[in-house]
Amino acid sequence: MSTQENRQAAYRWARPGDINAFFGLMLDNIAGLILMVALLSGFGFPVDFVVSAMIPGTALGVFIGDLAFFILAFWLAKRTGRDDVTAMPLGLDTPSTFGIILFILGPSYLQGVGMGLSEHDAAYRTWHIGIWCIVMSGVLKFALAPFTEIVRRVIPRAGLLGSLAAIALVLISFIPLMEIFRHPLPGMIALVIVLSALVGRIPLPGRTPGTLGALLVASIVFYTMCLIPGNHYEFPTAPTGISWFPTQWLEAWQFNWLADFDDALAYLPIALPFAIGTVVGGIDCTESAAAAGDEYDTRTVIGVEAFATLIAGFSGGVIQTTPYIGHPAYKAMGGRAAYTLGTALLIGSAGLVGYFGWINAYIPAATVYPILVFVGLEITAQSFLATPRRHYAAVALACLPALAFLALSFPNQMFGDAALRDAGIQLSTLQDSLLQTNLKTVGMLSSGFIITSLLWAWALAKIVDRKITVAALVMALAGGLTAFGVIHSPLPGNQLFVLFGPESWGNIVLDDANRGPVIEYVAGYFASAILLAIWSLNPKIRSPATDDDGAIAPQE
Repeated sequence: MSTQENRQAAYRWARPGDINAFFGLMLDNIAGLILMVALLSGFGFPVDFVVSAMIPGTALGVFIGDLAFFILAFWLAKRTGRDDVTAMPLGLDTPSTFGIILFILGPSYLQGVGMGLSEHDAAYRTWHIGIWCIVMSGVLKFALAPFTEIVRRVIPRAGLLGSLAAIALVLISFIPLMEIFRHPLPGMIALVIVLSALVGRIPLPGRTPGTLGALLVASIVFYTMCLIPGNHYEFPTAPTGISWFPTQWLEAWQFNWLADFDDALAYLPIALPFAIGTVVGGIDCTESAAAAGDEYDTRTVIGVEAFATLIAGFSGGVIQTTPYIGHPAYKAMGGRAAYTLGTALLIGSAGLVGYFGWINAYIPAATVYPILVFVGLEITAQSFLATPRRHYAAVALACLPALAFLALSFPNQMFGDAALRDAGIQLSTLQDSLLQTNLKTVGMLSSGFIITSLLWAWALAKIVDRKITVAALVMALAGGLTAFGVIHSPLPGNQLFVLFGPESWGNIVLDDANRGPVIEYVAGYFASAILLAIWSLNPKIRSPATDDDGAIAPQE
C-alpha cells in the first residue's frame, strides 16, 4: 500500500479487542469508586452524601477525560494515516484515591465533628475542602503542562516516582488485602486470577479479560458462601435512598465552597504533590504509548487530564483523573478507541444517573480489590524500571515514611472510635510514656509523608550522583517545610502552623509541648544541610562515580 493510500485508510476505531480493553479499564474505575465510598465510610462519612454529592462530579471527570482521549485518537489517526491507533486510557488516580481520603477528607471530617459540627455540616465542610484540593490540582496541572520537561530535569525520577512507589506498595497494594482476606475464599480466587492474567499474562478461556473473569468467578463463590449458614458471609442489602439523576453535585457550581478556602489551605500541601505525581505519570504514559507506536503530544495529554480534573472539581468531584500506565497492554489486547468511549459512557452515567449505588451495593469489594493490588504492584515495578539502578536505594528510602503512616493507621482507627472518645480515652490519657513517645514520633514521621518521601529520595539520588550541594539544598528545603508543618506536623490532620509569635495568616501557633520536637526536626534538617555543604568541599568526594553502564556520572 502506498503512503497516500495508507493516509486515506479509514480509522478502525472499534475492534473486537476493545471488549477486553473496556472491561479492564471500566472495572479499574469501578474499583476506584467503590474504594472511595468504602474509605470514606470508614471515617463515619455518610454514604448517601458520598453517592449523591461526590461521586457524580468524580465520575464526570472520567467521562470528560476518556471522551477527550477518544477524540484525540481520531486526530492522531488522521495525522499519521494509521488505522491501528489506540486511545490513551484515563481514569481515577489510585494514589490520589487513597491519599486524598486518608490524609485530607477523612481527617477533615473527623475534625469537623470534633469541632461540634453536625454530620451534615461536617460533610459539607469536608466536601468543600475536597473541591478546593481538586480544583487547585487541576490549575497546577495546567500550569505545569508547558513545562513538563523542566519538572523531569529538576527532580530525579527516584524522587517523583519513589513517592508514588511508597503509596503504591504500602497503601494501594496492602490496604485492599484487608478486604480481600476478610473474605479469603472469593478474595484469593479473584487475586490469583487477576495476577495470573495481568502479571503472568496467562490467557483465560475464550480470551475473557482477567478482570472480568475474576469478578464473575469470585462473585459466584461469594454469593454461594452467602447461601451456607453459619459463616460471616451475608447477602448485600438493597441500597436505600438512591437519588436518581442526583442534582446535589450541581451545588458546587454555586461556588459556596470558595468560603472554605482557609480550611482547605492547610491541606493543599498534601494534595498538590499528587497532582505533580500525575503529571510525571502522564509523561511516562505518553512515552510508553510512543514506544508502542502511538506518539501523542505530551503537553496535550497533560492538558486533557488537567481539564478533566478541573471539570471534576468544579462539579463537586474529590478525586483527580490521570492517564493510566497500561496503554501498551490495551494495544496488545487489540483495543483501539471504542474502549475509552465505553468507559466514559458507563462511568459517567453511573455517577450522573445514580445507578452506581446499586453497583456499590451488589459487587463484593473482595472481587474487585485485587485489581487495586495489581495497580499497586504495577506502579511499584514501573517506579523501579523507570529509575536508574544506582537510584534504587533512593526509591526504597521513599517507602519508609509511608510505613510510618501504615504503622499509625490502626492506632488512629482505635482512638477515633466513638466509644473510646465517649469514654475519654485519648492518646494523651495513656499511662505508658514510652508508648506515647513512639506514637508521637511515628505520627510526625508520617505527617505529609508524600513530600517527605519525595525530598528524601531526591536528596539521596543527588548524593549518589555526587551532586552534594544540591542534596544540601534539598535538606534545607525540608527544614523550611517542617518549620510550617508541611511535613512532620505534630497536629491532627497535618495542619500548618507558625512556630512563634501571635496567630497570623489564619495559622495555628504551636504550644510548648509540640514546639520542641518541631524545632529539633528543623535543626536536624539544617544541620544535615550544613554537613553536606561542608562535605561537598572535600575534593575526594568529587571523585568520579560510575553509572550502571560504567559511564562517568554527572559531577557537581
